[in-house]
Amino acid sequence: MSESASAIPITAQSSAKTRKRIKFDWIAYIYLFPALLILTVFHILPVGYAFWISMQGGRIRTFRFIGLDNYINALQAPEFWGAMQNTVFYVLGTVPITLALGLLVAYLLFQKIQGRGIYRAIYFMPHIISAVASAIVWAWVFNPTGGVANRLLELFGLPVQQWLLESDGVFKLIGAYFGMQLPSWAQGPSLALVSVMIFALWQALGFDVIIFLAGLTNINSELYEAGKIDGANGWQLFRYITIPLLAPTIFFLLVISVIGSFQAFNHIYTMNIAASQPLGGPLGTTRTVSIYMFDQLYSQNRAGYATSVAVLLSLIIFILTMIQFKFEPGRRGGGE
Repeated sequence: MSESASAIPITAQSSAKTRKRIKFDWIAYIYLFPALLILTVFHILPVGYAFWISMQGGRIRTFRFIGLDNYINALQAPEFWGAMQNTVFYVLGTVPITLALGLLVAYLLFQKIQGRGIYRAIYFMPHIISAVASAIVWAWVFNPTGGVANRLLELFGLPVQQWLLESDGVFKLIGAYFGMQLPSWAQGPSLALVSVMIFALWQALGFDVIIFLAGLTNINSELYEAGKIDGANGWQLFRYITIPLLAPTIFFLLVISVIGSFQAFNHIYTMNIAASQPLGGPLGTTRTVSIYMFDQLYSQNRAGYATSVAVLLSLIIFILTMIQFKFEPGRRGGGE
């Protein structure tokens, strides 16, 4: 009898806690609803609509369902794989160099030098300037007739180049200068694409510098003092203290740089147009996947096919991002 009597208040107390938790959960859902609504309207629904369009054939007003044909056609199209090759060239030619230069410049600007605040502003300036406006200026820099780039080459006694008009691989041009003939697979990206890469490096460097400076600021200066007491030189301090403690910052910049490079469009499009080149540049050597997708949509009026290319690009970026997260600093065993 006593056990039954004692169970009643416990049950009543548990029910009260349950009702309180349910009430709290509903309040939480009410606060989350606006964010979930925005996420659904501006992210989830557009993704679903894009996937639906990717399975349509014909023009926009005469869509017809064709299933996965657009994906099959894209994966079988030489133009798609050519654009993918150019994109890989672009990523490999910009991301590692930008990270390395950004870290080097940030490390130098982190030292106690006079006017470092001015230098930081100068390096960050290209990142906040309009990409379209600065791309037009750089297209003029690479103008074959009277451009600054060729004037510098002439100053050092080097042959002038066609830059944004040149379809030959940059390694082929270098080999020809030294009297060497390279096989087709070793010719590298076109000089036109390298010109675009140079602009991308100039524009992205400032952002990496600022992020690296923020990471360097978070490193305890006592670690450097302890290292100096132990007899470590500058390189050893950089290698064994700076690099390991900057690993999360490097990882962050690597992820967003790879994603941004795969999605690069504005400056590539602008520099091609400013150089009076068709979309894709000379012989399609600057046609990245984003440019190829744009061309298929606006020039060829193939909305379904262009959307399927966009979905494939998103899938590739997602896979690469997951691979990078697999090796995220601080994860034990690579994935735990």
